[in-house]
Amino acid sequence: MKTKIRIISIFLMLFIGVSITPQKASAQGVSIGFQVFYDELSPYGTWVYSSDYGYVWIPDVAPGFSPYATDGYWVLTDEGWTWVSYYSWGWAPFHYGRWYIDPYYGPMWVPDYEWGPGWVTWRRSGDYYGWAPIGPGVSISVAYGNGYNVPYNQWTFVRDRDFGRRNINNYYINSSNNVTIINNSTVINNIRVDNSRNVTYNAGPERTEVEKHVGKTITPVAIKERSQPGQNLSKNQLQLYRPQVQKHTSGGQKPAPSKVTSLENVKTSSQKATETPTKRVNQPAKRQPSQQQTDRPAKQQPSQQQKADQPAKQQPAQQLKVDQPGKQQPAERQKTNQPKKAAKVKTTKQAKPPKDTKGEKPPH
Repeated sequence: MKTKIRIISIFLMLFIGVSITPQKASAQGVSIGFQVFYDELSPYGTWVYSSDYGYVWIPDVAPGFSPYATDGYWVLTDEGWTWVSYYSWGWAPFHYGRWYIDPYYGPMWVPDYEWGPGWVTWRRSGDYYGWAPIGPGVSISVAYGNGYNVPYNQWTFVRDRDFGRRNINNYYINSSNNVTIINNSTVINNIRVDNSRNVTYNAGPERTEVEKHVGKTITPVAIKERSQPGQNLSKNQLQLYRPQVQKHTSGGQKPAPSKVTSLENVKTSSQKATETPTKRVNQPAKRQPSQQQTDRPAKQQPSQQQKADQPAKQQPAQQLKVDQPGKQQPAERQKTNQPKKAAKVKTTKQAKPPKDTKGEKPPH
C-alpha cells in the first residue's frame, strides 16, 4: 500500500513539474526576429546590403565613433563586464552581432542571434586592461584564443586602476602606445556558458583582480529584463532589453529593412569629418535614457540651480556647450586617418565590406 502511495506521489510531482516548466520558460522573455533590428535601428543609421553578411547597419554618428569605446562604459553585472551605452539603440549592436571597421565607411554592424554582455576580446598587459570588437564570422574559440589578431588601432586600453569608471572615455590610453602594450600582453579568458541561452562568452577581467587595482569593493549589478527596446541603469539594477532572437521564420515575408541604401550613396568617414557640427545627427545626449544621464560625472551636468542663478547674458559660450557629446569624446580615440578619396572597398576576410549592389535584396 505504501509503495502504491509513493508511486502515485512521484507521478503527481512529475505531472506538476511538466505542467509548470513551459509557463516558466515563456515568462523568461519574448522571442523576436531580425525584423525588430531592421525596424528599431533604421531611424539611427543606414542599412546596406552585403553579399557576405546580408544586411549590415552603419550608425549615423559623429566622426571618431568606435564600438565599445564611444559614449559608454563597462559595468560589472551578474553576467560579467557588460557594456552600457549612452546611445538609445545600444541595446542591440553592443550585445548582439559583430562589428567590423571599414577603412572608408567606418564601423558597420552585422546582426546575429546570440546575446552577450559585450562581444569583445580582452587582454591584460602590466598596468593595463584592453578590449577590441570581435569581427563577423569569427568563432568563439578563435576569438578568445592567442591566435586571434585585431588591428592595433582597434584596441582600447586603460590603466587597470581606471577600469570600471563611468567616465572611462577620459582615461583611454593614446592608441600610439597600443603596439607596445599588445606585444607585452596576455589574453584574458574568463569564459562562461549561459545554458539557458546556449551561449558561450568572455566575461572579462576577474572581479577580485579589478578590486585590487581600483582599491574598492565592486558590487555586481543585477540585470532586469525590459519588455521594450532600450536600456537604463538605475542604482544597482540594469534594465535591458535582451529577447531571444529566432534563427528561422516560419513562412510569410522574409525580414528586411524598409529602406536599403546603395553603398555608393553612403558618406565616407572622411566626408563626415568635413561636415559642420550642425549637420551631424544621432548625438547620444539626445537619445540616451534620462536616468542614464545622471551617471555622468558631476562636472558634465550643471545643476538647475546653477542655471537659474546665472543670467542668460552672463553665461559664457562654453557653458552652453558643456553637454555636447563631442566634448566628451577624447581626440585620441579617433582611429587611423581616413583616406581622402573613397575607393573600392577592400578588406580582409575578418572584415569584408558590403559590395555595392545598389539596394539589391538577398537572393531567396
